[in-house]
Amino acid sequence: MTTPNSTTSLYSADGFSEILYEKLQAVSPAIGRFALYEFRYALDTLTPEEGWGSIVPASMIEIEKKVHSLTYFDSIEIKPKVEGKIVLDKEIIWLTNMLLVGLARGVYPLDWITKYFSFDPRGFNFLVRPTYITEPVLAHLGGNPYRQFEKKQKVFDSALYVGYRDFEEANRDVDNALIDAAMQLIQKKGTPILLAIAGPTAAGKTEIVERLTYAFQKIGKKVSSMEMDNFYTDRDQREARGIGSLGREAMHFDLFTTALHDLCNGKAVSIPRYDFIDGTSSHDLQGYLKPDRKPVEIQPADIIFVEGNGPFLYEEVADLIGIKVAYITDDIVRLKRKWLRDIDLRKKYDPYYLRNRYFKEQYPNAQKCYLPQLEKCDLFVDTTGAALWATPAIQKILG
Repeated sequence: MTTPNSTTSLYSADGFSEILYEKLQAVSPAIGRFALYEFRYALDTLTPEEGWGSIVPASMIEIEKKVHSLTYFDSIEIKPKVEGKIVLDKEIIWLTNMLLVGLARGVYPLDWITKYFSFDPRGFNFLVRPTYITEPVLAHLGGNPYRQFEKKQKVFDSALYVGYRDFEEANRDVDNALIDAAMQLIQKKGTPILLAIAGPTAAGKTEIVERLTYAFQKIGKKVSSMEMDNFYTDRDQREARGIGSLGREAMHFDLFTTALHDLCNGKAVSIPRYDFIDGTSSHDLQGYLKPDRKPVEIQPADIIFVEGNGPFLYEEVADLIGIKVAYITDDIVRLKRKWLRDIDLRKKYDPYYLRNRYFKEQYPNAQKCYLPQLEKCDLFVDTTGAALWATPAIQKILG
């Protein structure tokens, strides 16, 4: 097929889609999985009533200023509705259309788009890309990875979704390096010990805890684990108050701190149970067990894993954590996992809800939650970069 070159064809629906189809594959190779007519189906959901020629791309400076302001994300609605149905937030549509038109017309350089944005081929919208390895993080971790491996997640660039087995295989080398490092550190520090895994949704925290658990049980260690997500309050209550999924107010924080203290002192604990399908907690806002709900019972152990968004984000509990691990996967890979896990398999969310919520939360969460923890972690697993990082002090222990 010949790519149209004339101005007239650029502004026609077919000409615009052909140009964009070719250029967008450089941003998201997974677009190449679509036939052109399939690509047009997705593009039709975003086409302005006045046509693509009606869009005047904003300046790059204007766009950068807008999307790097945390107040911009506060304006994103998770459940905007038209005729009673959830739709994509208008700001997400605005940004996506700006970038699509700017890319097709050559107004925005490709390297600028890929530096600041990623594209979700299933949701068919752009996301703001956070930077996890900043200068303060580099300084904290000594400037270079402790171990570096082949970047096997590169194959996911062309995938529409990422399954469990493929994800596990791609991360096997760096995960094994983390397991070896954790074993050395625990041998040095002794037990009982809290080992916290901090990272965003769908980063692979649960999977690595399973592998760590198996490794320690093989050498006779008693292991238990506690998911920080179980301390969430009811989703509807959080959303009604504009809280989201981050911060003390989003969780039963007093119950969380009490549980950590008790586990450190060798006590069994009873914690809330969060239902991820209907978004409700077993406990009310006052921390009392609701009728007909069951809490989660956790026994003391040699090694207690704590996994969640921010297990050592808060100063009140950070000193209780014996080993602090940040486990990060790039946002677009995590989203491809969430499409399969939460939409296709668990039927957990309305797809528009997923797109709105993911866009609204991921960039701010990186700034407010994960970067602060990266600046205080002992070990950082960058699964997409296939690198294990360690602070200089930890590297001396590991040798």
